[in-house]
Amino acid sequence: MWRSSGTAFRVALALLLGAALTAGCATDPAEPPPQGVGPAADGTGRPVTLTVGVFGTFGYQEAGLYDTYMRLHPDIAVRQTSFTRNDVYYPQLLTHLTAGSGLADVQAVEVGNIAEVLDTQAGRLDELGTAPGVDPLAYLPWKWAQGTTPDGRTLALGTDIGPQAVCYRKDLFARAGLPTEREAVGRLWAGDWRKYLAAGVRYRERAPRGTAFTDSASGVLAAATGSVTPRYYDERGELIVAENPAVREAWNLAAAFARQGLTARLQQFTPGWDQAFANAAFAAIACPAWMLGYIEDKAGPAGRGRWDVAPAPLPGSWGGSFLVVPSAGRQRAEAARLAAWLTAPAQQARLFAKRGSFPSASAAYPLPEVADARHPYFGDAPVGRLFARAALGVPRAPIGPKDALVSQTLADVGMLQVDQTGRSPDSAWRAAMKAIDNALDR
Repeated sequence: MWRSSGTAFRVALALLLGAALTAGCATDPAEPPPQGVGPAADGTGRPVTLTVGVFGTFGYQEAGLYDTYMRLHPDIAVRQTSFTRNDVYYPQLLTHLTAGSGLADVQAVEVGNIAEVLDTQAGRLDELGTAPGVDPLAYLPWKWAQGTTPDGRTLALGTDIGPQAVCYRKDLFARAGLPTEREAVGRLWAGDWRKYLAAGVRYRERAPRGTAFTDSASGVLAAATGSVTPRYYDERGELIVAENPAVREAWNLAAAFARQGLTARLQQFTPGWDQAFANAAFAAIACPAWMLGYIEDKAGPAGRGRWDVAPAPLPGSWGGSFLVVPSAGRQRAEAARLAAWLTAPAQQARLFAKRGSFPSASAAYPLPEVADARHPYFGDAPVGRLFARAALGVPRAPIGPKDALVSQTLADVGMLQVDQTGRSPDSAWRAAMKAIDNALDR
């Protein structure tokens, strides 16, 4: 399985039907009663059909957003096409963009691919920053910047993001002599991922038999690198992963988890990892907002009330996507209006309440669907406020054209070997750098 940022994210979102978020005043937006088809946008008298191409489970259809839009716009019909996997969807998207055919009116792009799309396909995408209803100030600045070209054209509107927290088992923490109340847990490692390592060492001293502190060194690596800027690329788009001390520090931290026996030596998003949730095999995991539903699904009813959520040592984001409008489309103006509506704060808040996708529009955070959201499976944790604080603190890190490949290689070629085979961190680092160079023909 392709397991870089958004692919794992989209696979997990497919399981969010059981997320059970609750909000104090979560209500759907006011909708007019169904009407007969009015004048079509193209003047033919027939409804205009807009297609939306996505991968995985975006939630728009499941949350009823398309139905709402069609009721609000009776001359528009919306149809979705979906690929299960982004590693199938994305190469086809690039092929169709280059050919100028075979495209949906609105296309989704995963965050790990957005830089490459803007770099190679900018001339084939419509400007969306000035589309009707779009307010740049309603969005997180770092997310808005990811969809904007160096010359200032915003060609992609952010959908969701993956602000990070730490999910932990209260029962295992208690048996190991660690605090269990979420504020006290957050103070254990506030401000420094090395304090997270120290908490793991404390856990190991009295760990319940058969348990580890965290799931994997690769998970720690992903979380720690998500907190730094720059990361793999600099502002000029140059690959700097090999010489970036912040990435190497994150690497050494993750390797320390492996070498000190603090991990369950698992590979994320594999059957063994899934089963480990059910078996309570580890006590803590760095978890973006979308992982809550995944944990609930895999840990099952036995984990209800035993899991909780605390702030991560430092804010970061893992996952998220964008919507773009190809210039080859036949209904570009209507497509831009639909993309703007789907990514507007009100719709992002509704999607969070119904599906657990955390908004990239900061203007959604004061809305009751977000501000009052709690998660009963995780001890009624105030997940709306917790993840909103994390999102507001995410550093603006440049995204490069091969971010996804670099992240995957660091995890699967490099850190997995340290964790599972005992390979030395220096040797595994060199292997990962060589694999990245080979993949990029450097």
